[in-house]
Amino acid sequence: MPLKANIFKYLKNACAKLRSRLFTLMPSFKTLLQEINQREARRADRYLILHRGQGDLVECHLSCSSMFCRSLVTCGYLTQQQMEHASSRYRLGMSRDGGVIFWQISRSGTVYDGKIMYYRPDCHRDHHRHPTWVSAELKRFYLSPDDELNEVIQPAHSLFGLHLLQAAGQEGSAEHSEEKRDKTVAVVESEKTAVICSELFPDYFWMATGGLSELSASKLLSLRGWKIILFPDTDPEGTAYRTWYQVAHEAEWLLGHPVTVSPLLEQHATPTQKAAKIDLVDLLSQGSEARPQKSSHS
Repeated sequence: MPLKANIFKYLKNACAKLRSRLFTLMPSFKTLLQEINQREARRADRYLILHRGQGDLVECHLSCSSMFCRSLVTCGYLTQQQMEHASSRYRLGMSRDGGVIFWQISRSGTVYDGKIMYYRPDCHRDHHRHPTWVSAELKRFYLSPDDELNEVIQPAHSLFGLHLLQAAGQEGSAEHSEEKRDKTVAVVESEKTAVICSELFPDYFWMATGGLSELSASKLLSLRGWKIILFPDTDPEGTAYRTWYQVAHEAEWLLGHPVTVSPLLEQHATPTQKAAKIDLVDLLSQGSEARPQKSSHS
């Protein structure tokens, strides 16, 4: 028999044997994969505070059942309908252990990260449970401490609520221009304040920095062309106001238009309230008649 025919015969027999072995191994291999998935699921149930949904990370966490959302209603800040509306607009989520997830999403829909925070039934922060980030929890669960990806993966953070401008029409469109004339972007420190004020004062786009030091001129660049007003918290020394005033001054140079810093809390908060370092929602809930005023530049 020619050499070529011998090779073909050998290959044919080898392939037949290989197919036979594969069919024998496939059931056990499938069982092995199932066992691996089950073990990972059990480990995730025990150690991961996020859901292991197969779809979009934001979508599989959407919920208005967190203690934060429920306490907005029980404490009288919002009605049930208002809470559900705000929760939907801001795409609020809930971790497996009941924390609210404040997603940071860009105007184009890119998810920067998610901040997980814990609230008490009185709608105040639970300081016994430290806030964390979705990115940090995923890295902690899926990466070992010495994995080089820990250094490579460094999520950026943005203003909470930035994605609301996506619904205001595409830049350059007539709808976009009309929204810019009619609405002002209001920036506060706390995500809670932004969520509540979005229902109480819907003529603004409410966004939050997530902290006094989290405001920067670079983050305000994403609001170029929009009327902007900042509502810093108050304190006895006026530190918050001065800090944000300085950032606004820097941002104006980059943006090419004014950024207003509201003196509302500095003017209306009592010495006792300043000592408590209250924010806009605190001022309103404590009976003040003061109301946000829009910035005047066009």
